[in-house]
Amino acid sequence: MAAISVPCVPNDLEENEPYRIQRSSSDKSDVVGSEKSALPVDAREAGNSDDTSSDSIKEIFDVTAIYPVLSRKMALVNAAIDEMGMSSYQWKLLWLNGFGYAVDSLLIVCQSIANPAVQQEYGLPSAHVSGIPLASQVGLLVGAGIWGFSADIIGRKLAFNTSLFSCAVFVLIAGGMPSYVSFAAIVAIYSAGAGGNYILDATNFLEFLPTSHAWLVTFMAIWWAVGYTVTGLLAWGFMSNYSCSPDATPKTCTRAENMGWRYLHFTCGALVLVMALARLTLIRMVQTPRWLISQNRDAEVIKTLNEISKKAKRSHHLTLDQLQAEGVVLHTEKSVWSALRIKMHFKGDNSNYTTWRDYAINQVAGLFGPIIAALLVESKFFGRRGTLAVGALITMVLQFGYTQITTPAQNLGVSAAITAASNIYYGTIYAYTPEILPSAHRATGYGLCVVLNRVGGILGVLVGSYANVETTAPLFVCAALFGLLVVLSLLLPFESRGKRSQ
Repeated sequence: MAAISVPCVPNDLEENEPYRIQRSSSDKSDVVGSEKSALPVDAREAGNSDDTSSDSIKEIFDVTAIYPVLSRKMALVNAAIDEMGMSSYQWKLLWLNGFGYAVDSLLIVCQSIANPAVQQEYGLPSAHVSGIPLASQVGLLVGAGIWGFSADIIGRKLAFNTSLFSCAVFVLIAGGMPSYVSFAAIVAIYSAGAGGNYILDATNFLEFLPTSHAWLVTFMAIWWAVGYTVTGLLAWGFMSNYSCSPDATPKTCTRAENMGWRYLHFTCGALVLVMALARLTLIRMVQTPRWLISQNRDAEVIKTLNEISKKAKRSHHLTLDQLQAEGVVLHTEKSVWSALRIKMHFKGDNSNYTTWRDYAINQVAGLFGPIIAALLVESKFFGRRGTLAVGALITMVLQFGYTQITTPAQNLGVSAAITAASNIYYGTIYAYTPEILPSAHRATGYGLCVVLNRVGGILGVLVGSYANVETTAPLFVCAALFGLLVVLSLLLPFESRGKRSQ
């Protein structure tokens, strides 16, 4: 894909030379020679550590021929992170980056829950298209594109520190909107803020993790399920007690009787604000070492690693001289905004209570999906690709089974199982994707994938607006697509279990 293509080069360089190697004779003899004994990683062996447990670790893919300087430098940084191991800093990141996953799912569900209530109160402007879910999908698409592409240019730190604040502000504002159109507009804005959250959170977390704990990126999807669960529980409380009756119309549904969706937004906005404040007070976020190395900011890499090792009381032996001796990453002398560098980059009964109770139960069941996925991805038999196939296969079988349900209990049981099974797949794919992308272009590549995902979401809204969705046909189509995912998962070219991300 474009995110890992060879960058363009000026005319004075060979076409296939993506990096300029700048070394003096003293670099070769004095710097490298004098530092090798202090470093547990031989620079010439692309990061093979003296530690036997690290010796057998291979890279997910070999990019040495395309990115020779960056490959060697990345190997040194990876080895230093592996040498320090898992520390309190990374465990904090599991929580704080997980907040982004929770907010993404929380806000997607928030507007989805509010949509019917807003329609009851204000009416639907369009005879066909439901504007609120469409606004949400458009906002998510724009957010994924902007955050994904910009993060490879300006780094991960700014998004980490600001994205949740922007979401919190507009979610609070959304609760006070006086019309359908104004609410849809604010939904689009807060969805754009949430749209790139989990892209950056997965990317950011992965780039601080030692190889032995890369499975935590899959496990972090439990925060996604937490977001669904929290919103489901809040909806059970607010929407079942403060909503107009299911048969109400804009003429009979008054604001005073329909405060549930507003309370839901005010509460969710407050929760997001708390999470945003926690990110600023509980940890000092810095740019990730793997991103910094792709920008040729070697001194900052060493400073970041030293700060983490000091707080964690762990050691590493990587030095600035050893990084600089590997050469200079091409084009890093140009502005990050230069054209060249930018180029290189889901019908209950009529009871509100029963509807929202079942919804909450469904989302609680979803918590088990990422837990199962985190266990399977590290097993030799399944790995990442096998776990994807298992999640897709179980989801396919359950969706075919869902077409045969006849009772409310069957509806609740099977739909809850589908949520858990699909979360096995989603939890894995959202971790596997950043793992197989190189750090220099990870957020851009991940952003492209999510943009395509959001295009599918927009198409889903449009198809649902015009097609007959009161039949079982959509279930058969969806189940068949998951069946296709089983095959595609097994055909994926890279298995990242036990291997270092680039």
